[in-house]
Amino acid sequence: MRLPFANRAGRSAALAFVCAISATDQLSFAQQPIPHTSTTEKSPTTPGKQAAKESVPENPAQLELLETKYRFEADGSSHKEVHARVRIHNELGARQFARLNFDYNRSFESVEIPLVRITHAKGGTADILPSAITDNSRPEVADAPAYQDVRAKSVRILGLQPTDVLEYRVVTTVAHAPLAPDFYLSHSFDRSGVVVSELFELDLPAVPSLQVRINPKTPASATEKPPTGGRTIYRWKRMAAKAAVAEPDPEYQQPDITLSTFGSWQNLYAKFAGSLNPTPASDEAKKRVSELTADAHSPREKLEAIYRFVSQKIRTVDLPAGATGFHARSAGDIISTGYATPEDKCGLFIALATAAGLPAEIAVADPHENLQSQLPRISPLNHFLVAAGDAASPVWLDPSLEVAPFAMLPSNIRGREALTHAAPSGHWAKVPDELPYPAKQQVQVEASLDAAGKLNARVHYSLRGDNELLLRIAFHQSPREKWSDLAQLLSISDGFRGQILSVKASDPYATDVPFTVDYEISTPKFVDWSKKPVRIPALLPQVGLPDPPAKPAEGSAVAPILLGTPLDVETTAKLQLPRDTTGRAPTGTSVERDYATFASSYSFADSTITASRHINFILREVAATRVADYNAFLHAVQSDSAQLFILLPPANAAPTAAPATPAKP
Repeated sequence: MRLPFANRAGRSAALAFVCAISATDQLSFAQQPIPHTSTTEKSPTTPGKQAAKESVPENPAQLELLETKYRFEADGSSHKEVHARVRIHNELGARQFARLNFDYNRSFESVEIPLVRITHAKGGTADILPSAITDNSRPEVADAPAYQDVRAKSVRILGLQPTDVLEYRVVTTVAHAPLAPDFYLSHSFDRSGVVVSELFELDLPAVPSLQVRINPKTPASATEKPPTGGRTIYRWKRMAAKAAVAEPDPEYQQPDITLSTFGSWQNLYAKFAGSLNPTPASDEAKKRVSELTADAHSPREKLEAIYRFVSQKIRTVDLPAGATGFHARSAGDIISTGYATPEDKCGLFIALATAAGLPAEIAVADPHENLQSQLPRISPLNHFLVAAGDAASPVWLDPSLEVAPFAMLPSNIRGREALTHAAPSGHWAKVPDELPYPAKQQVQVEASLDAAGKLNARVHYSLRGDNELLLRIAFHQSPREKWSDLAQLLSISDGFRGQILSVKASDPYATDVPFTVDYEISTPKFVDWSKKPVRIPALLPQVGLPDPPAKPAEGSAVAPILLGTPLDVETTAKLQLPRDTTGRAPTGTSVERDYATFASSYSFADSTITASRHINFILREVAATRVADYNAFLHAVQSDSAQLFILLPPANAAPTAAPATPAKP
């Protein structure tokens, strides 16, 4: 069993499927506000996506024009103007743009919205009045007064209909940049076809430390050097691709435009880490450290005690990196209020560890790309960590994960490069790829099938590893009345169908033991006993194995098959049938490779079915040269999973109206 959301680790809920749409460029400064709509849609700046067909609109809405102008000053301040014109294609597009949100921090930014206008296809225009614009704290800080400067300007747009054109202008001014006088920016042009015409302008000062990198495939349309002021202006004008992009271009994996005044990643780290360094722990904080570590007998036990306090007792205010301008709060203030951003929780941990005589320092990682060859900037560094203990082999921690076991990191961070002062050289260190303990999952199914064809099953999960973390987060962040929805998703992911009757989960904070989930599920018409014989599958979760790689393009290298973190999965099932039911069990399978092993066992006795499958993922990947061998292994597992039990019902079994083939539970 491998849950379909097994790689979606992070601070947000593991089963959350809603994200915001970005209508402009990538982040700049310490978090430039990004206009986004209130419903789901992928960012139009995602590279490598297929261009939309011109004749048939494939998007709910399309940006006919996206014009962005930046002006930076030598002191780090800046001025940004965005002008967008959006054509609404259908009702979904109208709902997506029914509200625009622009995030900002009022302590160093201001946002003005001078124009919001609807042009109706049948004629006439309607300007959105200033009264429709609200300025409120972001929902994440509703109960966090210390972060009330993190806000969102919101525009409610009424009367938007398909074929209408929505036009808006947004002006963002940064007067006191958090890391001034340094500044930075990255931008990638749309390649999805969502943006028809994109205009981009950069007006830059003559700063000796300023570096500018432009993708050779997206050169500026024009470059201008005004006679006075020593400035340089770059302009781009791009139209939507007229043909689909067959394969992502490696050169598009980095931003099209990057600029930075930091000079090096070391300089960048020194600046933001210096801003985040907490003030020395107060007497109250030192007293708390003494209490926390009173029973600890080693440095690691002290770190564990401090980690449990910071991660579990201090609520995480989940704001993007740098949203607060890198202004650290004191340890005493965080402890007294009981909440903090991920950066501040790292700062608190460092302050408490230092008070206990333990070395610790902040680190920040990028879950998406290798940054060492790129210009230094804050925007892609979005996951704050702590490297604690021995500098030669530190313990890596993420205090923002409130229910993560000690030294457990999300899968999208493990193995990535992190910027930290403790690195042996160059300020870059590799985050450990290993889990703090072996990953293991056990699933037990106890079920009964009655004479009317109704199936009742009790399913028990016990998990250690990535799926454990995901389910801990999901059950921790969901109210108890929503647990049945989580269990329903979990059952569907494993191929079970039916109505969830009850759900129980272990305490997400009990991180020293495996996380467990128990639910009961019922399927009224699982079989139709009038069919003779009846064929049913083993009541076991589906085995998840990656598909073999597709045939590569000519001249391209074959990619290895990624199996993920080593994981040992054991599943067992016992199904009690009506008395005097007879039948036949399929034959078990056993296959072994150095990268994975699989074994199954099936039996039928005394009107009882028993089944088990055991798959052990040993290696992280299978070499591309062994595709044929992996295909054979995959075929053996899939063939085994497709086997059915053959049943002959007892004479008193009641016929039921059911589909020709029984549904899986």
